[in-house]
Amino acid sequence: MYVQSARSLLQCQGGTRPISFSRREQSRTAPAKRYNSWAMVTSSDFTERLAALPLEPGVYLFRDKRKKIIYVGKAQSLRNRVRSYFQRSSGRIDPKTRELQTQIADFEIVRTSTPAEALILENELIKRHQPRYNVMLKDGKSYPYIRITNEEWPRVISTRRIVRDGSSYFGPFTSAGSVHRLLDLLKRLFPYRPCDIDITGDADRPCLYYHIGRCLGPCTGAADHDEYVRAIDGVKLFLNGRGEELIPAMRDEMERVAEDLDFERAAKLRDDISAIEHVLERQNIVSGRGEDADVLAVAQTAGGEAGVQVTFIRNGKMLGSEHFPLSGTRVDDEAPDLLTSFVSQYYQDAAVVPGELILQHSLDDMDTLGEFLTDRRRKKVTLTIPQRGRKRKLLEMTSASADENLKQSRLRWLNNEQKLTAALTELSDALELPGVPRRIECYDISTLQGTNTVGSMVVFEDGKPAKKEYRRFSIRDVAGQNDFAAMNEVLGRRFKRALDQEQTESWRTMPDLVIVDGGKGQLSAAKRALDDLNVDVPLAALAKENEELFLPGQSIPVILPRDSQSLYLVQRLRDEAHRFAVTYQRKKRTKSAFRSELDELKGVGPKRKKALIKTFGSVKRIREASVDDIASIDGIGPALARDIHESLQSG
Repeated sequence: MYVQSARSLLQCQGGTRPISFSRREQSRTAPAKRYNSWAMVTSSDFTERLAALPLEPGVYLFRDKRKKIIYVGKAQSLRNRVRSYFQRSSGRIDPKTRELQTQIADFEIVRTSTPAEALILENELIKRHQPRYNVMLKDGKSYPYIRITNEEWPRVISTRRIVRDGSSYFGPFTSAGSVHRLLDLLKRLFPYRPCDIDITGDADRPCLYYHIGRCLGPCTGAADHDEYVRAIDGVKLFLNGRGEELIPAMRDEMERVAEDLDFERAAKLRDDISAIEHVLERQNIVSGRGEDADVLAVAQTAGGEAGVQVTFIRNGKMLGSEHFPLSGTRVDDEAPDLLTSFVSQYYQDAAVVPGELILQHSLDDMDTLGEFLTDRRRKKVTLTIPQRGRKRKLLEMTSASADENLKQSRLRWLNNEQKLTAALTELSDALELPGVPRRIECYDISTLQGTNTVGSMVVFEDGKPAKKEYRRFSIRDVAGQNDFAAMNEVLGRRFKRALDQEQTESWRTMPDLVIVDGGKGQLSAAKRALDDLNVDVPLAALAKENEELFLPGQSIPVILPRDSQSLYLVQRLRDEAHRFAVTYQRKKRTKSAFRSELDELKGVGPKRKKALIKTFGSVKRIREASVDDIASIDGIGPALARDIHESLQSG
């Protein structure tokens, strides 16, 4: 009910304006039946507004002076919680909250019926608005799951979207690679169908998967429905950590087919049993009572990075452990707050909510979280913070994994950042630039035998593609195949806009370095464009043959070391500019290929062209028509009809 209510409210927000109500209406504190008030007040004096806030639960949103949402929070009492942000600062307020207080220019509230509904709505709004002061799961996209479809002949596939259609979901996993590896194992063990065709049982012949033993062949009637469902049930048992329940039946079948002298089938079953036992050996048995639980621990670095490790216990076995990085974290964030944010966001969309969460820290609003998780699972969910015993050891193991994975994640990030920094520094030194080139623009020209000539501009900021800054140019003033003139036109148009104060900030931002694809000719053309506009920015041309960088006024090119990060960076720039230009050129060429003879007729615009085609059906029939027939069409007189007739006859 809670999820449905929250989504209904969000749909309502998208289709109606926020309700602004008077002080008398604001002061009412009667319980709300539903999400019945979205309060947005614009008075600069917060005193009266805070006093008018209701005591009921709900969600509050803080905006900065640009009206952007910077924080979303939930509260059991909106008045008490929101007022706390506007009280005089004390030494107990953490730096993050103190900084947030200085940014608040306005606020809004949404009343809810219960704190659990507020929790769900808070998560929805955080995902929608991505506020800068909220802690969030770092990955913007959904995590991958394994899905067993709700069909007569179910399929086992990977997905990133949970659809409430009766399908079974297992996961999530933090990488698509781990999903594909598990699917490969399942495909070897259980011959379910890999296709999505309609199963009728009367197909002419089975596919290759049937011949290599990877599909039961239901499309041809080689397997009945009960046999196929047994294979799918095996997949479910395996993914639920109950793989050992498959082995007795498989051994019985192996012995039966061996007695029937079907040794090939017996050998296949023997190998499948061995593979399952091998996997089961790697699953650590942590409880003999068949419990389902998730163990959660948070790790932080001195620099403010954070992540949560989740160990999955299913049927008393440790099925795996995943590390989930967090974004929006700061040095002063406390571990319980991070864990609280993770639990509420992660389990709102999780395919499976276990019966127990084993937590490293006590969380805020434990009762609200328990109610929320119980509603998601539709059974009781227990939150525990163990101090000793088996569960404590599990927690310590998960905590150690969290620390190690965060360390490895940090090292990978540092290595990438170090490479980019090294590349930019090397390039700055090699080209004798005044500073590190934070913004680099690269240009390329693409044409096909002098037609549909286009130019591209790609932008790298701090060594990474800034695709929102990419631009493309359709060459207007150059006839034929003249790359030098086209480059001159592109640079001229780009920097003419940069000097226009009425242009957007994106156009007016000057680069720290301009690279053009080509040799000395392209360099000279680009230099003339910059000189004509009195623009002084560092300029270089990258020649493809020997990967040489030519600079204005220098006859000897700069040759970067073949194994240097700086060479790799400029090659990436050049290749990206070339890709972007070729893509645009092909798009233009495709459009021009669909032009007809009617496009060349003077005085025939889109409306008249449409009328001609509607009346005659094709250019051939228009050509065969008389002048009087053409002139009978609305909007086309005798004179224009004669011109059309003569043009088509001569063509």
